[in-house]
Amino acid sequence: MDGKQGMYRYRLLRCIVIEAATPLAVGSGDKGIMTDAAVARDANGLPYIPGSSIAGVIRHAMAGYPGGIGKWMGSQDKGEGGSRLAVTDARMLDSTGTPADGLRPDAALDPLLKHFTGKVLPIRQHVCLSHLGTAEDTGKFDEEVVPAGTRFCFEMELLADEGEEEGARALMESITRRIQADTFRIGGGTRSGIGGMVAKRIMKCQIDLKDKAQLCAYLSKSSRLDPHWGGFEKQTAGQLEDSGFIHYTLDLIPDGFMFFGSGLGSPDADMDYVRNPVVTWEEDDDNGHCTGTLVDEDDYILIPASSLKGALSHRTAYYYNQLEGVLAGRDSLKPSKFSEHTGSRNKAVQVLFGSSGNDGTKKSRGLAIFSDITEKKPAGVYDKILNHVSIDRFTGGAVNGALFDEKTLYARGVHFTTEILVNREAEGKEHVIEAFERALDDACNGLLPLGGGVNRGNGTFSMGKWHREDD
Repeated sequence: MDGKQGMYRYRLLRCIVIEAATPLAVGSGDKGIMTDAAVARDANGLPYIPGSSIAGVIRHAMAGYPGGIGKWMGSQDKGEGGSRLAVTDARMLDSTGTPADGLRPDAALDPLLKHFTGKVLPIRQHVCLSHLGTAEDTGKFDEEVVPAGTRFCFEMELLADEGEEEGARALMESITRRIQADTFRIGGGTRSGIGGMVAKRIMKCQIDLKDKAQLCAYLSKSSRLDPHWGGFEKQTAGQLEDSGFIHYTLDLIPDGFMFFGSGLGSPDADMDYVRNPVVTWEEDDDNGHCTGTLVDEDDYILIPASSLKGALSHRTAYYYNQLEGVLAGRDSLKPSKFSEHTGSRNKAVQVLFGSSGNDGTKKSRGLAIFSDITEKKPAGVYDKILNHVSIDRFTGGAVNGALFDEKTLYARGVHFTTEILVNREAEGKEHVIEAFERALDDACNGLLPLGGGVNRGNGTFSMGKWHREDD
């Protein structure tokens, strides 16, 4: 915080409740017994979002702000001092919609918090596939995630001097709109389906410290998030479209069985499909209260965005090479050069899906943002255990150790809808958008199966469609 904070006349406050539209992965930097990447937890054992993470996302989102953001958020390069914007940690809401700030000895008794405090949360498996369809070396890892629907509350305070109040109000409104944007993401995996946030409630206030009544009200405000402070007034919440992105709506309809593996087995199958619980909220519009409940994972269907992203990435590379005239054959591309045009070395893949770089250099973040698909399981959808065995071609018997089964999901005719956001910068790269849209065609027409067991008939979506919104 700037050393002059006691001299600033105005305090602009925001209290914001955000909901995880997709699972959330804000890592603690530690490994656990059950996972490679554990979520950050507070003193109550509850997941939380560090204020530094929120401030970092805001600073990045406001990088192009007119006049620069350094004056308000600090800049070492220009000697502009410390930040005038203070951001608190975001604390999880309990079953009554109250932030669980400070020590909560009753956390284990709350109907919602009891599922989070000290408990292992859902673990998502990840694997990086090569252009050969096999796992890359060291490309297998997992991470703990916070279920979709979980809500958090945080506050922001911006300091402004006399004559700066108009600029400060404009900045705070701009920051608030960025938090409301459909491209606002927090934590890890923000390009792979997790970290999506929606602003559910926004409260605002501006304090003039030279006004005695306002000063007294400000001094009476607790630094904790849980006591209700009467100085706030309600501001319109909700989600706003980011005009800097192309919005694709993708509607997928499975032909029959689909299998998106959890990487784990279950008591009745060697391979089980991935599922996550979801927090749902019942709103009380009359008094602004809400009631949160954790719904069992068996009641929801999950299609991980990473599975969709991986399949589209490979197919986009294929079409980009085709459009660029990069073809295998005697008069074109030699086998020794294949790797230069596949995977993350492919230009379209680098632009849209990002690259981990070559030997740790030239890393880039993709311009496409995906979101997990989570749908409540409708009637007519059921589990099916399929048995598999590998036959010895000489003896006609089962190969030793090659008998296994998998639990798949039969969801024929069910609509699964997701939105893919592509930064408009991709339009300036020749053939990139065209290759991506051809890959979307294949996914909707049954030519690009998704998930596991696709060579056994799983994951075909032949009745889907996609729509592009440019405005």
